[in-house]
Amino acid sequence: RRLHLTPANLVTNFHRSLEPGATARTLRKALPGAVMHAPLPATPAFGDEGAANHTRFHPAGEPGAPGVELFVYGRAGRDDAPTRFPARQTRAASEAIARRHGVHAAVFLRQAPEAIDAGVFHNDVIAVGNAHVLLHHEDAFAEPLDALEAACTQAGFALERWEVRRDEMSVAEAVRSYLFNGQLLSTPRGLELVVPEEAGEGAASKVLARLHAETSLAAVHRLDVRESMRNGGGPACLRLRVALGEGDVLHPGLVLTPEREAALDAWIGRHYRDRLAPKDLVDPALIREVREALDALTQLLDLGGDFYPFQRP
Repeated sequence: RRLHLTPANLVTNFHRSLEPGATARTLRKALPGAVMHAPLPATPAFGDEGAANHTRFHPAGEPGAPGVELFVYGRAGRDDAPTRFPARQTRAASEAIARRHGVHAAVFLRQAPEAIDAGVFHNDVIAVGNAHVLLHHEDAFAEPLDALEAACTQAGFALERWEVRRDEMSVAEAVRSYLFNGQLLSTPRGLELVVPEEAGEGAASKVLARLHAETSLAAVHRLDVRESMRNGGGPACLRLRVALGEGDVLHPGLVLTPEREAALDAWIGRHYRDRLAPKDLVDPALIREVREALDALTQLLDLGGDFYPFQRP
């Protein structure tokens, strides 16, 4: 009955493999009472992408109730991997996370290799779930969802599946529109879906209209996140969900208030460049500029004066 956290090792991409240390420090500050585990060993056998391949299901309106945790992986051995793009998540990594976190109801599903080769580098590009609902493409997984449905039934609730058929939207269209790379949010009105503007065009628009008419989906919100989309990220980049118990304390410096939002806006206006040229990368002044910005940010969020390596003696 304690919160366990493990930063993803992100070993598939070198530039992302540099992140886990800072992520661990952030999580320790944010949730000081949680059990913090080290990232899994930084080896391809334990390739771990974190929340992008994980979904927790629970009874509607009861996020604190015992639930079912779905871990989606792309590779278990050498023979089941895709051929065009790497499978970033391994089954061994998913099992290790479930084991060290003491997960009682864990289900492991394999991504369809064909979907990965079509550009589905994370499961959150082809599926999104929340509470008792899973929205997914027909070709998202390499195996039936019987085990997931059975685990949910055993946990005391029925899994509601919103499946998008391949004849109404191809995997390529799903990747292009980022329909599934949204957020399925619990609100007083029911489940509402936040998607990028691109999902309001073509086949994606028709799919959303059908889901709104045929399921319990209460509303769809389209947001302009084109700058993020051009860097390979949609609304799902903010999807990490951590269910907090009554005894879990959140660091007050990381709670968004109107005052802190205004302070962050001012920080962005003062420190965030709107352009960066190649010649700037060889200018030592850029290093000082970035460090001054980050030092100010750690003070604004009350993260302490030793959060980043450059702040330490």
